Amino acid sequence: MKTLFSGIALVGALTLTAHSAVAADDAAKTRLVLGLDDCVRIALKSAPELGEAQADIDQTAGKLEEARSYRYPQIEVLALFGPSPPAKKEDLNATDKRFKLNELSWFSSANATFIQPLYTFGKISENMKAATHGIEVERSRKEQRANEVAQKVKEYYFGLMLARELKEVVLEVQESLDKARVKAQKMLDQGSNGVEESDLFKLDAFSGEVAKYLEEAKKGENLALAALKTRLNLPISAQLEINSERLVMDEAVTPEFDIYVERARAHRPEFRQIAEGLKARSALVEAAQANYYPDIFLGGLVSWAYAEDRDRIRNPYIDDKFRHLDGGVALGARWKLDFGLTGAKVSGERAQYNRLLSTKQFADANIPLQIRKYYLELKEAENSVTAMKFGFTNAKKWAVTALANFDFGVGPAKEIFDALQAYARMRAAYFQSIYNYKLAGANLDYAVGEPPLPAAK
Repeated sequence: MKTLFSGIALVGALTLTAHSAVAADDAAKTRLVLGLDDCVRIALKSAPELGEAQADIDQTAGKLEEARSYRYPQIEVLALFGPSPPAKKEDLNATDKRFKLNELSWFSSANATFIQPLYTFGKISENMKAATHGIEVERSRKEQRANEVAQKVKEYYFGLMLARELKEVVLEVQESLDKARVKAQKMLDQGSNGVEESDLFKLDAFSGEVAKYLEEAKKGENLALAALKTRLNLPISAQLEINSERLVMDEAVTPEFDIYVERARAHRPEFRQIAEGLKARSALVEAAQANYYPDIFLGGLVSWAYAEDRDRIRNPYIDDKFRHLDGGVALGARWKLDFGLTGAKVSGERAQYNRLLSTKQFADANIPLQIRKYYLELKEAENSVTAMKFGFTNAKKWAVTALANFDFGVGPAKEIFDALQAYARMRAAYFQSIYNYKLAGANLDYAVGEPPLPAAK
């Protein structure tokens, strides 16, 4: 019986992360009957991880818009208002005109400069390219998180099914023991020689142990159900049922290992993350190297100032900052020499690119290894199901024979205990193998990068 309830303990361990959610009265009154795909769909809609991933996408999209904006003119306006001394044309030749505070008047001015980038040697275009690939990186990361959410939902869903199957095994053993005790009591009352009072004590002792395991099975079921509700963002008080009543094997034929690896290289989000990330990092290296070169731009200036007590001097050699109207357009080059800072930035970006190359090598080696692990677990569980089905079928025959012999008074009570223990252990191992098979299949879907829902495949 210990092996039987190791499965129950496993279900409890899988669901230790379950916690209480805020109760909702309306949800408590509504009974939900959901299948596996329904649970995955609800979890994907409410998963906070996907909200975080979408925020990262929006943030990277903002960087793309920022990079694009550098293609447009940059305009800067400076407006001033303040006191100014008076000045007349006849004062041009004055050499001793003194400043008097009581003669101050007011002036206003506005200066506007604009710069239209023409050619930046890749500073703008490479940053735009990096942001574009960065968006694809974040989209792939969101897809990866969606696959993780689906994987966890499947683990809880199958865990709940396993807990209920194990509970049914215990109830079946308990029912057989109850029938044996009733029969033993009847034979003892009739004075039959095939049963002793000690047999009743043995049956009662074993029944107590089975009752203990039944409570553990119920606890495992409740924990698995609570974990599933939490993952679906449902309150604990919600009435949730799953429409998959029994834990049964799939009829699909398992493909070869190489097919899974090919699918992973085509669909696994991490591979797309790395590919897009390398393109983004390469663009950032090019953008950093572009800082070695100047920016070519078209520049313009408009400057206006007015003061009432000052005469306008129309002389190109005299610039009156309090009253004038000037402007012009020019082709310019802006070149920043930072004595090593640009080289350090280029080295830093190239280091990040090389780091991602190492990540690619790690993924190329370890993702197929992860797939092989889940593939071997799937094949092991598939073979175990066949073996355990043969085992518990014969153990069932043994138990039926032991109970029948006991009924006829030709078999000891101990034979019942041994047969029921073997049956319960093998029956539990059978369901445990099916659970392992389904969980390995879910893990393979994740490792390959299959979409969480059939409609998206």
